[in-house]
Amino acid sequence: MTSEEAGTAPRPRLELGPLRLLVGVAETHSIGAAARREQISQPSASKSLATLERTLGVPLLVRTPQGSTLTANGRAIADWARRVVDASDDLLGAVAAMREAHAGDLRVAASMTVAEHLVPLWLSQLRQLSPDLHIGLTVANSQQVQEMVASGHADLGFVETPHPDTSLAVSQVGRDELVVVVSPGHPLASAGSLTPGRLAAEPLIVREAGSGTRETLDALLGSERVEPLLELGSNAAIRGAVVAGAGAAVLSRLAVQSELAAGNLVAVPVTGIDLHRPLCAVRRRRRRLSPAGETLLALATRP
Repeated sequence: MTSEEAGTAPRPRLELGPLRLLVGVAETHSIGAAARREQISQPSASKSLATLERTLGVPLLVRTPQGSTLTANGRAIADWARRVVDASDDLLGAVAAMREAHAGDLRVAASMTVAEHLVPLWLSQLRQLSPDLHIGLTVANSQQVQEMVASGHADLGFVETPHPDTSLAVSQVGRDELVVVVSPGHPLASAGSLTPGRLAAEPLIVREAGSGTRETLDALLGSERVEPLLELGSNAAIRGAVVAGAGAAVLSRLAVQSELAAGNLVAVPVTGIDLHRPLCAVRRRRRRLSPAGETLLALATRP
């Protein structure tokens, strides 16, 4: 017997999109932030939430000139909606993992330092465990890696930025050290240790905007920094320029350890700031990794 035959009103049909928005408002405290997370415009998000209110017959938001906040009922419904959204994501993630396992593909993106010095070992170990697995690796800067993961063009990303994108699931897989390097004939090679102010006053050879190394350096030295001497798009290009005596640079110790050992570069100590940074894996929230992705993450995290 249908609800109409029984004399009761039919239950409303709920779409996942508005429920995701409601959960997003609860988590970000902003319709605009929730809309950006779902990659829709704020007017569309407001309209969708208003439709959800009419469908449920319960006020969900208090709208003021300063913005919108959830009502008590809105917060309660958002908690219930989160379970529905999580269950849906679990289902979609499991199906995606099945497809990926069947296809034997894993799409990985990694920032340059991680890709050059750590990822090859991890992928070699993964191939030993899964010889038939096809792995696609894209090397980009940290910002581009996070954009690839967020858009679904990569299943798992590795970045070296000190401030990973909080819309992604982030887990630390290691720790890296930056080091100031110069050629043996550079004046800083015999200058002793540097203060942060002295380093900020030095025209440096730097990576492009969006790179984790550049972002870490900017965060450490802030607005005191002078204009860069050169801006280059790879660690190898910067390393070569420094060896040739073009100037000083700040690079990962991983990227310069062979040149330091050979005496082609000199490390200049810096006092007063911590030049260590986290290395992190990023993936989409509420999206389950394939078995191969989980294995790769475990290999990267292993001491």
